Amino acid sequence: MLVISRKEDQRIKIGDDIEIVIVSIEKNQVKIGIEAPRDVQILRSELIDEIKKENIKANKEIDLDKLKDFSKAMNEN
Repeated sequence: MLVISRKEDQRIKIGDDIEIVIVSIEKNQVKIGIEAPRDVQILRSELIDEIKKENIKANKEIDLDKLKDFSKAMNEN
């Protein structure tokens, strides 16, 4: 991991087309802006973790009998 210090309004370049901007620094919070092409997905890691947890939870809640019934119905058509 690269660790660097930046001040407000300073920037960090990642490759040719991604730029991180330090928007503001207040007490215990740093606000950053990210300039990147639209096809680059940018997500907060805590959001990704929450999505993973919800997906695991949803998979555990599947009623196998209902799934078998659904499979039978699909094969009959």
